Amino acid sequence: MSAPQNITLIVDGEENQVAAGTTGTELFAGRRDVVVVRVDGELRDLDRPLPDGAKVESVTIDSPDGLNVLRHSTAHVMAQAVQQLRPDAKLGIGPYITDGFYFDFDVEEPSTPEDLKTLEKMMLKIVSQNQKFARRVVTEDEARAAMADEPYKLILLGLKSDAEDAGEGASVEVGAGEITIYDNVDRKSGETIWCDLCRGPHLPSTKLITYAYALSRSAAAYWLGSEKNKQLQRIYGTAWPTKEDLKAYQDRLAEAERRGHRRLGAELDLFSFPDELGSGLPVSHPKGGIIRRTMEGYSRRRHEEAGYEFVYTPHITKGHLYEVSGHLDWYREGMFPAMHIDETRDPDTGEVVKPGQDYYLKPMNCPMHNLIFRSRGRSYRELPLRLFEFGSVYRYEKSGVVHGLTRVRGMTQDDAHIYCTREQMKDELTTTLNFVLDLLKDYGLEDFYLELSTKDPEKFVGSDEAWDEATHTLAEVAEASGLELVPDPGGAAFYGPKISVQARDAIGRTWQMSTIQLDFNLPERYDLEYQAADGTRPRPVMIHRALFGSVERFMGVLIEHYAGAFPAWLAPVQVVGIPVAEAFNDYMSEVVARLRTQGIRAEADLGSDRFPKKIRTASKDKIPFVLMAGGDDAEAGAVPFRFRDGSQDNGIPVDEAVARIVDAVRNRKS
Repeated sequence: MSAPQNITLIVDGEENQVAAGTTGTELFAGRRDVVVVRVDGELRDLDRPLPDGAKVESVTIDSPDGLNVLRHSTAHVMAQAVQQLRPDAKLGIGPYITDGFYFDFDVEEPSTPEDLKTLEKMMLKIVSQNQKFARRVVTEDEARAAMADEPYKLILLGLKSDAEDAGEGASVEVGAGEITIYDNVDRKSGETIWCDLCRGPHLPSTKLITYAYALSRSAAAYWLGSEKNKQLQRIYGTAWPTKEDLKAYQDRLAEAERRGHRRLGAELDLFSFPDELGSGLPVSHPKGGIIRRTMEGYSRRRHEEAGYEFVYTPHITKGHLYEVSGHLDWYREGMFPAMHIDETRDPDTGEVVKPGQDYYLKPMNCPMHNLIFRSRGRSYRELPLRLFEFGSVYRYEKSGVVHGLTRVRGMTQDDAHIYCTREQMKDELTTTLNFVLDLLKDYGLEDFYLELSTKDPEKFVGSDEAWDEATHTLAEVAEASGLELVPDPGGAAFYGPKISVQARDAIGRTWQMSTIQLDFNLPERYDLEYQAADGTRPRPVMIHRALFGSVERFMGVLIEHYAGAFPAWLAPVQVVGIPVAEAFNDYMSEVVARLRTQGIRAEADLGSDRFPKKIRTASKDKIPFVLMAGGDDAEAGAVPFRFRDGSQDNGIPVDEAVARIVDAVRNRKS
């Protein structure tokens, strides 16, 4: 029986009749922006024949998937250039990442900035050659023969069935399906110039890279992300559809560097990371302490108004607490090792008389809050019970992950746990989400969307039915908010699904902020109950809620959001008074004293520097308000009023100046 001459495809939502064997290249022949296709949900190269009945979607180069394919293809071009420059370089893994790509190499000497410039030029030649990315399906034996000189690729072939769990980036190369190699083929001669083990897909050819790429830096990286393995050299780069896109990205990077909280933290004397304390353990300096105290103080007041009750719990606990919660089963790698203490031995025989106990630094506050709930009988009349704590927690972040204030090992969580009935659950979630969004807006963040993290089928406790109910309830609450809702499959903690509030900052970057988790499982594990109106003793529902996430991380985000120029109510120094000359020191000191009596953080700069330099110093320190005083001002009982943007109001009566500043600070106007 002969094969059908035509097949039916659903192409971008419309039914089409095409010849059997039609490829994506032929289907979208008039579309230069289409670089791969999605066939029944799976990304595929354009030159692969399309199966009958398939749902085919075009993927353009400027779409998220298209950008990923562009960047992964550019990573191959970079690797080809590296092996041309250093024939002894052995290939690691080269996946796309957010806004770019990297590739790992085993080389004798790390690349210098000059090497990266050389590689960019070599890549330009490869791009200009319009080499074809050709997919080749191979057996494992064929793959081993082709990769015989690439020891890391041979390791990946051995990990094929477990590639998803093998380590960083392994699934880019091999997976549970067929094994494929991508050849970079010279179009004129048909000769394979370079090849790599890879799952793909890729661009049709190097020409589509369009020279809009750049290599940014090199760094050491452990093979498969494990410190047990050898360190390789990682080269990072980026690629975009056009040179204009690349330039815009580089401008965003420059702006992000200008706003970097680590640099500003040092310049503004806010915090530091003393080597003597260890990685990821920051200390706040006095000015940073003011910002933090102000953040926390305002949050405490808002929580009190919203009916939260404050609790305090210790920093360490016996390990059994985290055995019950499941953290030692599911989160042990994120915890610091146990401290084994309280063991007693016979002084004569050395035999253990009393066994010791394993104590852990707490990574989470929730188990301790459960103990507070369980400390006495609870009635339905007490619910919802909202417990709140600025609780110190400790997490063993790997050294390569620790980053300034935004990824630390010792942190303070503004942690709340809400215990309510099943009937109260949905309203309480809605109230909590609105409270979170309103408070984030008070700190100056306005642009949000939500992410719904659902069950990881390999990492959860409790029944499927409980997870389904919790997930459905969270989804309803999120959708009712009117904000965009983005799915995060498998991203939930082991005890329940969560909503994450994602906030965009002043330059459009996204930060995960608050999380709200709905948990039916820990109340069961800790045997929590309350007496209902009918005399029964049901389990409460538990809502986990971190608003800042951690105080340290939130402070880092705000530093970058404001580029260090905090609004007046958060600024460590709100006003600096600068006399034009020494003769007006007393007058300016009196003005500053009046501000201080109103609770304003004001200072008089009475130092020996010249007046213009004092103005520049106040600008560099990003002071919200600068008051000045000369002879005419003192006689009139007035001050010139200089704002942070350089604008100035002259001859403002002192009473009015004080009132303006007090109003701006108390009402968070600037």
